[in-house]
Amino acid sequence: MPVIYSTQVSADWVDYNGHLRDAFYLLIFSLAVDALMDKIGLDSNARGASGHSLFTLEAHINYLHEVKVDEAVEVRVQVLGHDRKRLHLYLSLHREGSDEAVAVSEQMLLHVDLAGPRSAPFSATSQARIEGLVVAQGELAKPDYAGRQIALP
Repeated sequence: MPVIYSTQVSADWVDYNGHLRDAFYLLIFSLAVDALMDKIGLDSNARGASGHSLFTLEAHINYLHEVKVDEAVEVRVQVLGHDRKRLHLYLSLHREGSDEAVAVSEQMLLHVDLAGPRSAPFSATSQARIEGLVVAQGELAKPDYAGRQIALP
């Protein structure tokens, strides 16, 4: 999976145990989605011109390993599916250069006309760039944590 976003864990992001606070995993994934928006033609200039953006409909996070202050981390992205208005993503957080995920997030995003707000089809440019991502990722297997539900056995 390609790296879409990199950052370093700030001291302000860790909890009393010295670990990345759970809310900041979501912040990192959210910033990675912003980077993906730039890549698919929904950067700030395009959003301003078109009045369109992405809204998160649903997000699941699995916390797999601890992350500590000052660690360099990166987010990788896999497009699990898409249609004219939605984007189904799998994002994995890794220590820089490591193949082992420390957290994963599965997200469903909706392309929105902010004037409504209401759902709207992706532009031809965005649709082509999403297709390009899918082609570039090849035949990646379904990730282990994709499609999970929270439930007691």
